[in-house]
Amino acid sequence: MIRGGSTSSLCQISASIVQGSAIGPVSYVVNASDLRAATPGNELHKSYVIIPTANERSRCFELDHIQHWAKTNNLMLNRHKSKEIIVTFIRRCKRATNPPPCLPGIQRVSSLKILGVTITDKLSVSDHVQDVVRKCAQSLHVIRVLRRHARHERPSAASCLQISRACQTALRVQRLVGFHDGG
Repeated sequence: MIRGGSTSSLCQISASIVQGSAIGPVSYVVNASDLRAATPGNELHKSYVIIPTANERSRCFELDHIQHWAKTNNLMLNRHKSKEIIVTFIRRCKRATNPPPCLPGIQRVSSLKILGVTITDKLSVSDHVQDVVRKCAQSLHVIRVLRRHARHERPSAASCLQISRACQTALRVQRLVGFHDGG
């Protein structure tokens, strides 16, 4: 890369898919086209695996299969970033069943974000819908405040959106850091 007259040094890339590159997602789709479930009845998708209750014992085998596939394709499965969610249908199930033991190195969660949509262990998306509605309400509030205080000049929709996003980011940072207003 050349910037301001300076040239960056070259680095060798040994990974099949470079994270953060423009071609990364497409490269992954092409690379993962031969990835199949190891156990009949399991469904292997590009970013998640569905294992029915009948195949519960295949969980470790399926995970090892994916890890082996990744290594063969010069990739790495990061178990610390991997999550497990066990979906139950309480209405259909007459009695509570004990969940299987946790997979080694994999965190079990009660909700999971898949392709930008939050899904719970009851296959509910109500948390996702509430989050979207909350974000919309925050944006509308910021736009209303901007319109109320912009007496002489009306801000454009684009500038309102930019300011709204900046305010939302500031609110998230404020929550993370733990700052509170005086009230």
